Amino acid sequence: MEIKRAAVIGSGVMGSGIAAHFANAGIPVVLLDIPAKEGDDRSAIAKGAIQRLLKTDPAPFMHPKNARLVTPGNLEDDLALLADVDWIVEAIVENPAVKADLYRRIDPVRKDGSVVSSNTSTIPLGVLVEGQSDAFKRDFLITHFFNPPRYMRLLEIVGGEATRPDALAAVAEVGDRALGKGVVRCKDTPGFIANRIGVYWIQTAINAAVDLGLTVEEADAIAGRPMGIPKTGVFGLVDLVGLDLMPHIAKSLLATLPGNDPYRAAFREHPVITRMIAEGYTGRKGKGGFYRLNRDGGAKVKEAIDLSTGAYRRSDKPRLESVSAAGRDLRALAEFPDKTGQYARRVLAHTLSYAASLVPEIADSIVAVDEGMRLGYNWKQGPFELIDRLGTAWFADLCRSEGIPVPPLVEQAAGRPFYRVEDGKLQHLTVAGLYDTVVRPDGVLLLSDIKRASKPVWKNGSASLWDIGDGVLCVEFTSKMNALDGDVMAAYGKAMKLIGDGKGDWKALVIHNESDNFSVGANLGLALFALNVGLWPQIEELVEGGQRAYRALKYAPFPVVSAPSGMALGGGCEILLHSDHVQAHAETYVGLVEVGVGLIPGWGGCTEMLARHAANPRTPKGPMPPIAGAFETISLAKVAKSAAEAKDLLYLRPGDGITMNRDRLLADAKAKALELAANYTPPEKVTYTLPGPNGRAALELFLEGFALQGKATPHDMVICGKLAGILTGGPKADVTQPVTEDQMLALERRAFMELVRTEGTIDRVEHMLTTGKPLRN
Repeated sequence: MEIKRAAVIGSGVMGSGIAAHFANAGIPVVLLDIPAKEGDDRSAIAKGAIQRLLKTDPAPFMHPKNARLVTPGNLEDDLALLADVDWIVEAIVENPAVKADLYRRIDPVRKDGSVVSSNTSTIPLGVLVEGQSDAFKRDFLITHFFNPPRYMRLLEIVGGEATRPDALAAVAEVGDRALGKGVVRCKDTPGFIANRIGVYWIQTAINAAVDLGLTVEEADAIAGRPMGIPKTGVFGLVDLVGLDLMPHIAKSLLATLPGNDPYRAAFREHPVITRMIAEGYTGRKGKGGFYRLNRDGGAKVKEAIDLSTGAYRRSDKPRLESVSAAGRDLRALAEFPDKTGQYARRVLAHTLSYAASLVPEIADSIVAVDEGMRLGYNWKQGPFELIDRLGTAWFADLCRSEGIPVPPLVEQAAGRPFYRVEDGKLQHLTVAGLYDTVVRPDGVLLLSDIKRASKPVWKNGSASLWDIGDGVLCVEFTSKMNALDGDVMAAYGKAMKLIGDGKGDWKALVIHNESDNFSVGANLGLALFALNVGLWPQIEELVEGGQRAYRALKYAPFPVVSAPSGMALGGGCEILLHSDHVQAHAETYVGLVEVGVGLIPGWGGCTEMLARHAANPRTPKGPMPPIAGAFETISLAKVAKSAAEAKDLLYLRPGDGITMNRDRLLADAKAKALELAANYTPPEKVTYTLPGPNGRAALELFLEGFALQGKATPHDMVICGKLAGILTGGPKADVTQPVTEDQMLALERRAFMELVRTEGTIDRVEHMLTTGKPLRN
């Protein structure tokens, strides 16, 4: 079956967010809620939800225009709209009786064979379908989205005994390819996978922090990044999701969990937390939570709560000897002889043993459990991957020392890892005690799998080249934070030599990596060192070398396809501008942000953005409109917060592709590269018609207005003055003489080198490296 249209019933935070994400996928969706009791518009509740979505930050819509795909209505007047949809998602109050009544109302009006799913995270499927028609039971399943639906990748799917296999398959297919989710099949058990483990983890971590007398900052510093968990840690995470939500989840789990489940023994109501909820300290959505921002003499000061007294105090970043000594060695952290090491031991022992004890109860394989925690709670590694970091034998000893029964799966491992690589393939330990290959969905190509099965074609300290099959070569950045430097440029040069004219063994090049961010630009630390010791020739060579490398790729006799995800900023954005095609993950954040560190784009970014504005059919005619468009984008350091927005800002072209599921990005990019290689012709070189000093004067007048309004600092004026000079063609340009790319790039180099010699730029670079934030000087 195909799913072309959808409906969501319930326009609360989750329901409206799910509807927005259907729209992000290009799927028209009906959003229904109860009729409004006041006013003339009975659909005002659903309409109001759409308006809130458009104002929410972070934005539920990848582009505001997607709101047009959401049709609001109410459950009394508009039930007939369900007759045209293929998938109905119910996202109303977690009350079985209310849900049952709704199902009986929608069953007669929905079209035959349409899928109905509940977004519940607490009610068993068997309870939900009790008393419903046989046809309804066949079409019904649970689809548990995580909040916020646009950003959280996990989609847990649960089928019942009567659920049609093709209904499950259709929802999984749309969830994967269209909605971009990591689809995990779960069993019909309380909390499914992620919340079953996640809620126990949170409860255990809070209990241990209270018992051991840790501050919330100390606890989050341990149960955060050292364990591969987001920097929010535990207390920061609860603030994010809401303290008031936790009692509701606990009540549901306690009502449905088996009598001997460890969560029952772990569950505790802490007086400080109970009081916080009663007083409105429910986290970020309330007056604050475990952390809050308080005003001290007008300045905002971060405060944290004392878990013993309930009083707030200034929050201090802890410097823990255990974390410093252990580094990335998780076992060393757990073995550290102080209370923070004891905290790590307790949290790891209880959480990981609980997760290991639940297979095969909650899922058939450890792979599903690890996937659920990575995608649902943003853990870098799942529970079984974490046990492998510790060692299965060591972990078994840890459980015994903490007085916890060793889970049967850990006993069965008998010192063997849960994951291993055999003949270049990733394998996992099954519940039968045998190893089986981890199977990827059809059409998924991961660079990590390629790297397990092969060696790089070539590599240096900052980049590697990989054979991804069918004559396509891939450049992977490997430097810290994927910062761009001379070694990355050398990798481009090596790729050029290997591919040659594109008619030999190699046909095309893809630029891709699986890091959190594609690249946030040039290596600022290296640049600052060079600035401080006056290595001007080396800096100029880096700029000119980058220009040469990017232009060589742009005019290569073979296609170059970039496949970014995460942030592509500064020099990371510039490589996209020089590619024949960009296949971007939907959650790609793109921008030329150099002005924030006192610079201008120096690797052809100014030149390429000017060309794109000139070629844009929406740009008014004449020499100034393209200049003004490029100047505004670069001077304001505009960042697109999705691939769709990147098309508006011309960082991406109309023909560039967008992939919703990050796991499918490399496969889509490779397919496009092969398509282009079949009949490839390099682009024609561009010339520019630019007004010179007269145009620069117009831009500077505009800048002066910004300065008078307090929107431009003194150093902004210096930087943007240089930018104005580049975009208008330099002091000798006039509209009667075309300006070449070579001349434009020379202007970029000159402006860049002049700026790096200014005190204002050096201050901005230092401030960014020290604080991670731009300096407004």
